[in-house]
Amino acid sequence: MTALRPETAETQQADAPVDRQGPGLVALHESIATLLASRGQWRQAYQHLRSALDLVHADQVEEPHVPEQLRREVELLRREHAEAREQSLRDSLTDSYNRRYLDQRLMDLLTEHGACRHGLAIALIDLDWFKQVNDTFGHLLGDRVLQRVVELLQQGLPEGAFCARYGGEEFVLVLPRVDAATAVEIAEAARERVERHPWQDVAPGLRVTVSAGLAYEPAADEAPERPAVGAEQQLLRADSLLYTAKQSGRNAVAYRADGRVRLAGAASGRRAIDETRVLGYY
Repeated sequence: MTALRPETAETQQADAPVDRQGPGLVALHESIATLLASRGQWRQAYQHLRSALDLVHADQVEEPHVPEQLRREVELLRREHAEAREQSLRDSLTDSYNRRYLDQRLMDLLTEHGACRHGLAIALIDLDWFKQVNDTFGHLLGDRVLQRVVELLQQGLPEGAFCARYGGEEFVLVLPRVDAATAVEIAEAARERVERHPWQDVAPGLRVTVSAGLAYEPAADEAPERPAVGAEQQLLRADSLLYTAKQSGRNAVAYRADGRVRLAGAASGRRAIDETRVLGYY
């Protein structure tokens, strides 16, 4: 029988197809019981498990007809389960992914990146002077700014890429299976969209820009001698580059290429960059 543990519901039963050929009542009762248990509805889960056990002990030669009501109940529970899981991985204000999802996906991607054709880029993005926005225009408008910035950051992302809220006014763009040059183009395009957005339409006198640090981890076949890094180390590299972008005058994307720290786009002509805090590169 299926174990009624909430932590196994999603991996063992919640994603199993309902309409596979000949699902019988026993399997349906077990599915319902598992999904109910994952939501903490132990009494209802027990009732369905009891029904499944009764059918098993009845020693029936042929499976009985599966009532349509049970099929609908399974589908409804699975939809609710999937929706609840998705909500648990989203930031409630901006609807971007949250830190929990970011940590999970980065761990998976950095484990898998050696098998990818290209590499993995992480852009740590921070709103410039955001405290002044809150102090001048109020926190409600500040929340609207955060929501709009996320919408702008997410525009045109390639397949598999996503935006997550790192904390406060910091966000992360995760760009898997891209090369270094493409990652710089994507991050710079996102920065430019934020700068060029008509913020005056949101509030007279409002101006919003972002700074970003872009860390790139090549695939194993691109740099076989380079030791693998973990999610925390790559985020630290992105944070160091974000510091450089801020020190250079803000509203810039800092990245590393050919052994040097550089600024993308219009910011590339600025003064020399202080590399003292850019850590851990090979």
